[in-house]
Amino acid sequence: MDETIQPEIKREAATWLSAARGFVLDMDGVLYRGNQLIPEVPEFLNSLRRAGIPFAMATNNSTLSPAQYVQKLGGMGIDVDEHTIVTSGVATAAYLKSRFPKGTRAYVVGMAALREAVFGDGYFEPATRGVDVVISGADFELVYESLKIACLCLRAGAAYVATNADVTYPSEEGLIPGSGTIVAALRACTGVEPVVVGKPGAVLTLSAIEILGTEPAQTVMLGDRLDTDILSGQAAGTRTVLVLTGVSDRAEIEQTGIRPDLVVNTLAELTVFYDSVPVHGRAGA
Repeated sequence: MDETIQPEIKREAATWLSAARGFVLDMDGVLYRGNQLIPEVPEFLNSLRRAGIPFAMATNNSTLSPAQYVQKLGGMGIDVDEHTIVTSGVATAAYLKSRFPKGTRAYVVGMAALREAVFGDGYFEPATRGVDVVISGADFELVYESLKIACLCLRAGAAYVATNADVTYPSEEGLIPGSGTIVAALRACTGVEPVVVGKPGAVLTLSAIEILGTEPAQTVMLGDRLDTDILSGQAAGTRTVLVLTGVSDRAEIEQTGIRPDLVVNTLAELTVFYDSVPVHGRAGA
């Protein structure tokens, strides 16, 4: 820790942390890495509950549905409600419906959860030829045939929408290829730039804020990536906290010029804060 900077940042942040009415939490790299729970998470979530501060989750990861995320977190001992989770897959499906008519022919490069989000209600028609729009997300079972079909569809004039452009994904083994790697491959073979629905845009963060019923200025976006989580929070008008348990580190702040309002090494620092100061939601505060 940089002892010359961290105490000053904490003093500056104390006022808005105390006044926060809600938290939007990224998931990968913040709550867990792969299937491994980050140790400080349970006490941090409990500290928010004790302080009367609600939280919702907004993840760029489209490989699971909100219901599957509830099961995953439950298996780690973390109980959350399905309606508090917003995924880029769900947000992408909503975006597509706002842009394309019912019956639009679509091709998905992604996991079963993304295909269910796009095709589950029958609004879009799955196709491999005569495709109007290609949708891509992270695919941990990616095969060449999927890229080939997507390439041919895009070169034939299909629109391109991506759930997110994260080039890496924090797993328990380390950083592995993410959705942005697929975007890069399709961009390389077609020259087509996708519309990206997920972070760093504001859509996911604002969707989570709507769940919380807070105003952006009263809300804190907490994430592990400068180029997605922090930029998304800034675009949405929230305060931003970077936790160093995932992708980004302090050196990246200087390299990119993306500056969160607060940087913490682990969530334990926020737990100590919320358990030691009066906040708006705690009885007697």
